Amino acid sequence: MLNSLEILETVKMIAEEHLDIRTVTMGISLLSCAGEDAQQVSDKVYDKIIRQAEKLVKTAEDIEAEYGIPIINKRISVTPVSMLLGGVPSPADYVCVAKALDKAAKVTGVNFIGGYSALVHKGMTSGDRALIASIPEALASTELVCSSVNVGTTRAGINMDAVAQMGHIIKETAEKTKERDGFGCAKLVVFCNAVEDNPFMAGAFCGVGEPEAVINVGVSGPGVVKCALEQVKGADFGVVAETIKKTAFKITRMGQLVAQEASRRLQVPFGIVDLSLAPTPAVGDSVAYILEEMGLERCGTHGTTAALALLNDAVKKGGVMASSYVGGLSGAFIPVSEDAGMIEAAQVGALSLDKLEAMTCVCSVGLDMICVPGDTNAQTIAAIIADEAAIGMVNNKTTAVRIIPAPEKKVGDMVEFGGLLGTGPVMAVNTWSSDAFIARGGRIPAPIHSLRN
Repeated sequence: MLNSLEILETVKMIAEEHLDIRTVTMGISLLSCAGEDAQQVSDKVYDKIIRQAEKLVKTAEDIEAEYGIPIINKRISVTPVSMLLGGVPSPADYVCVAKALDKAAKVTGVNFIGGYSALVHKGMTSGDRALIASIPEALASTELVCSSVNVGTTRAGINMDAVAQMGHIIKETAEKTKERDGFGCAKLVVFCNAVEDNPFMAGAFCGVGEPEAVINVGVSGPGVVKCALEQVKGADFGVVAETIKKTAFKITRMGQLVAQEASRRLQVPFGIVDLSLAPTPAVGDSVAYILEEMGLERCGTHGTTAALALLNDAVKKGGVMASSYVGGLSGAFIPVSEDAGMIEAAQVGALSLDKLEAMTCVCSVGLDMICVPGDTNAQTIAAIIADEAAIGMVNNKTTAVRIIPAPEKKVGDMVEFGGLLGTGPVMAVNTWSSDAFIARGGRIPAPIHSLRN
């Protein structure tokens, strides 16, 4: 039972500290829609999404109004679409499905729909090849569709053929959406160890182990954590960790409440609460500011990785005490263009691509919403993906790359995406060549510690 002080504290978090539910995401299995005729599959996909999610947005808005808890996004994730077309599908067949997804997303009123995805960590089917080839056209010709490709796992290693291809796919996607500074790439993420219950875009998909439909909720609250740390200035790291744990517990309880209420009203099983601290471009709602509150002059300086490791661990420890069903990615996102503090740090030169890569060893996901010069070649992008996948593979964690080679932009320019996607400073990449490395192809074997049976 909540007492009056806890209620007032939560009201303050919402009103003054940017506390919100970042997303209520409905996962929908589309396996029942599979077939060999693209138009028939597209029609089935559209009908099923409308049937399952027609009340999603209205229900979330009702909960928001009744409880006074902001719910920023309402989203849908679906079965990896590469699994839906049998036979020998063409890229055009998959674009047809993408357009059906986009239409369904618009009719249901959600912000994004994820699952235009392929899982190719050990090899590719004909469906995987066709879907990956279709990604640039699919993202250019739709507004709300998000895509992801999983190229590695701890158990399988890294599919370097897929990594190399994704370098070219990202370049082509940027070129097809160059009138919006390569915006299509903001809806495309390359994973290692992708999870089946992630509610956050662009990487959300509904895994084959999920039920027919499921409700997953992603919480937020970097501003709340920063405000809590302001009350313990100068305290040792034990106090810092304890403060973050207690704050994460409160944030997660709110997420649990929303998830259970949405599940009850929609008559769809409750899946998980994702604990990730998801920043926004709004001043005060920044993971970077949390790290700076710990004593760093600027995010990116020496000590940043240690501070982020403490933050990530404390968030998990506090969150798991608040919910029995924690999942997704759960930790701290560090997307440069979506985090006001990260943007500032990159602009003044405190934060580099290399430092971000180091930070991803200890936090959720990886190199997220990174803008690089438009003339960065496909092999360099593939090598950046390979490095990040290696971190995920060896450390048995989810890592990812969402990178935008902004057409005609150079280091120091700014790229405007708007909304939650924010403003991206174009960051420098290492100019030495990785071409011969990427040209080798094949698979990087799984690490020895993957042999756990």
